[in-house]
Amino acid sequence: MIQIVRVIDDLPVDFPRLRAEAAAEGVRNMDLLARQWADGANRFDGQGEALFAAFVDGELAGVGGVSAETGLAAMRMRRLYVRPSFRRRGVASALAAAMIQQGLQGARLLTVNAAASLAAPPFWEALGFRRSGRAGVTHQLEG
Repeated sequence: MIQIVRVIDDLPVDFPRLRAEAAAEGVRNMDLLARQWADGANRFDGQGEALFAAFVDGELAGVGGVSAETGLAAMRMRRLYVRPSFRRRGVASALAAAMIQQGLQGARLLTVNAAASLAAPPFWEALGFRRSGRAGVTHQLEG
């Protein structure tokens, strides 16, 4: 069973393990999340923003957040990562559903930059996002 929890004060206890697995795959977004969380640059605590953690049987399986999009009346899907051992089990979809629901409470336009992974564009497109021509935005969803 997948449990989605909003992260408020501290990153989950198992976050260093998730971060190490991401780094081992060459995924840098978890290092960025840790750095921005620590220095306060992005704690997903602005109006309509949230960071979510997914747990499977009590073990941290993934994270993902939504924050205000700079320069647009939109919310941006950010920092989605699922540990390899939890992939193909619905974790990314559960996180994305929470992110989308949260994002649509804050704006009618959601954006994402899905350029970091070959799997990302089809994933977001399956959730209803369409390709975008905006700089730094590969896909968007209008609610």
